[in-house]
Amino acid sequence: MLNPSTQRAYDVIVVGGRCAGASTAMLLARRGHDVLVLDRTSLPSDTLSTHSIARGGAVQLQRWGLLDAVLASGAPPLRRVVFHAGGTSVARQIKDRAGVDLAVAPRRRILDGILADAATAAGADLATRVRVDGTSRADDGRVTGIYGRAEEGPVELRARFVIGADGVRSRIARSVGAWTLLSRRPSGATHYGYFAGPQWDGIEYFLGDRSFSGIFPTHHGDACIWVCLPAEDAAKLRQPGEPTDVTFDRMIHHASPHLAERLQDAQRTSAMRGASGLPNHILQATGPGWALVGDAGYHRDPITGHGITDALRDAELLADAVDATLSGAQEETVAMAAYQDQRDRMIRPIFDLTYQLGRFPDAARFVELQRELSHAIDAEATELAERPLPLTPVT
Repeated sequence: MLNPSTQRAYDVIVVGGRCAGASTAMLLARRGHDVLVLDRTSLPSDTLSTHSIARGGAVQLQRWGLLDAVLASGAPPLRRVVFHAGGTSVARQIKDRAGVDLAVAPRRRILDGILADAATAAGADLATRVRVDGTSRADDGRVTGIYGRAEEGPVELRARFVIGADGVRSRIARSVGAWTLLSRRPSGATHYGYFAGPQWDGIEYFLGDRSFSGIFPTHHGDACIWVCLPAEDAAKLRQPGEPTDVTFDRMIHHASPHLAERLQDAQRTSAMRGASGLPNHILQATGPGWALVGDAGYHRDPITGHGITDALRDAELLADAVDATLSGAQEETVAMAAYQDQRDRMIRPIFDLTYQLGRFPDAARFVELQRELSHAIDAEATELAERPLPLTPVT
C-alpha cells in the first residue's frame, strides 16, 4: 500500500513495473539505490504481447541469474526452429552462441512476476494500481518527481530520477516532452491467440503471400499462435459484429492454410487479441532528471518479436548510467548521453530490418531479411554476453 501523504524522496522512481521497469529497478536496487516502482495495473497479469524472447533476452536473464527461474516456471526451452515457405520446410537446432542454446516464450503474467519479485527481493518497493498523471519539475526545468492517484488518494512523490517504463503510449514521455528522433509510418497488424492440443515441437514460422505467422510454445502445453498482416489486409478480413475467434481463424487460413489445418486438432484456450498500426519510432531517451526505457522510448512493429529483448537490454544500459550518476562516478550529462548513444546504436540494425520486413516484400527478399535478422540477433547477444556481469542476488 502506498501512503499518499508520504514526503519520502527516493533515489529513483520507475513508472511501469513490467519487463523494462522491473528489470531496471532490480538492477538499481542490487546496487544499493532506493527505488520505487509504480504500475497502474495489478501485477502479475497478462498484457498485449506474443512474449517470445530472442537470444539476447535469454542472455540477459542468464547473466542476471533469472533464466533458471523462468524455465522452472514451466516455460519450455525451445531449441528447434522450423521455417515453412513455398511448400518446403527447413528445420534447424538453435546453436549455442553467447552461452545460450535456447529461446523461450513465457507468458507475461509469469515472466513479469519473476522480474517484479526479483526487484523487490533486491530491495525495491513496488506499488500497483497507481495512476501516474505526470512529472513534477523544479524552477530550472529538472524533473523532481511524479504526481498521480492511488486507491488511497492523490500522490505526489519526489525522486532524484524518474524513469518512464510505461509502454508505447508513455505518459512520462509526454509529460517530459521527449521529442521524436526517428519515425517511420506504421505498417502491420498482429493478432494472436492460445491453443492446446498437439505436441508443439519448437518455434515454427509460416511465410505466406503478404503474411507471416507462427507458433511459440509456452506454459501449460499451450502455444501462442500469431499472424502478422499488412494493416489494410487485416482490415479487409474483419466483418462487422463478427466474433473475434471467427476473424482470427479467417486470418490464419488466409496466411497459412497449413497452419490452419494444424489447428483443427487443437483446442482454443483464449480469445484473439491484437493491434494494428503500432508506431515505428525512436524517442529521445534522457533529459534532466528523467529517462525512458523499453517501449516508452523506442517501439517498432511486432513482426520481429524483439520487444522483450529490447526491454531487458536497455534496462541494463540505463541502470549502468543512472548508477554512475547517483554514485558520483560520472557527471549526469556524460552518463546519460552514453546511455542514449549505446541504446541508439544497438537498436538501429533490428529497427531497420523490422521496418523492411513489416512492408512484406516478396518471399525471396523476406527470407534474405530473416537471415540478416538472425545475424543481427546473434551479434547483439554476443555483445551483451561480453559485458561485465552486473551484481547478482546473494544466495
